[in-house]
Amino acid sequence: MRVSLSSIGTSLPLGLICVALLASAPGHAQDDVASLALPDAPSPQQSPAAANNSIKGKQTKRILGVIPNFTAVSVNEKLPPQSPKEKFIGATQDSFDYSAFIYAGMLAGVAQAQDSFPEFHQGAAGYARYYWHTFADQADENYWVEFILPVALHQDPRYYTLGRGGLIKRAAYSFSRILITRTDASHETFNASEIVGAGVAAGISDLYYPSQERDWTKTGQRWLTNVGLDSVTFVFKEFWPDINSAVFHQKN
Repeated sequence: MRVSLSSIGTSLPLGLICVALLASAPGHAQDDVASLALPDAPSPQQSPAAANNSIKGKQTKRILGVIPNFTAVSVNEKLPPQSPKEKFIGATQDSFDYSAFIYAGMLAGVAQAQDSFPEFHQGAAGYARYYWHTFADQADENYWVEFILPVALHQDPRYYTLGRGGLIKRAAYSFSRILITRTDASHETFNASEIVGAGVAAGISDLYYPSQERDWTKTGQRWLTNVGLDSVTFVFKEFWPDINSAVFHQKN
């Protein structure tokens, strides 16, 4: 799920989120960070070590049993290209899953408590304004980043888990996926779907935010916030199999 927190600004402690995620991951910090290549497709006959890595890097459909994780690909898993229909379904699942409504409600509450947009006012009516703006931000970005641009540019919006190497190598790889992605033909390319898509979504939000929130600075802040939070999401996806195995002792 792509997360948009444009309605609450950039004050959330993203650093604490990253630290908490990285602290849960195994590995050694001294591993080489130079190699950020996409994970290789599995060979027809995997060695025992490769099979063990595949088990350790097994993604689940949901994180913590709630958060959608439908577009995360397990270690060494080779999948065919997504059709436009499948990309549309992925964006729709992330936008309208039951958890998206809950999450939008939480973010709207935080934004209202911070009085992020005084124009929305307080009370139930104010909360409703915060809620639908937050929900619209999330859905808007999801469709641009996961469906519209990936179809137009023939890019793969899924996250491919590296699952091997040390802490720094895997963290650097996951952050790099903001700028690097796969094409439908499995070649590396600039992740225009993410960078341009998040920017377009931030620009579209100007159509429904108060006029005081439509200047270039505030639009740019929403764009950078969207991209930054997506990078945190990628880190979470990368280390989720390790957290799931270590904390919840689950392999599937």
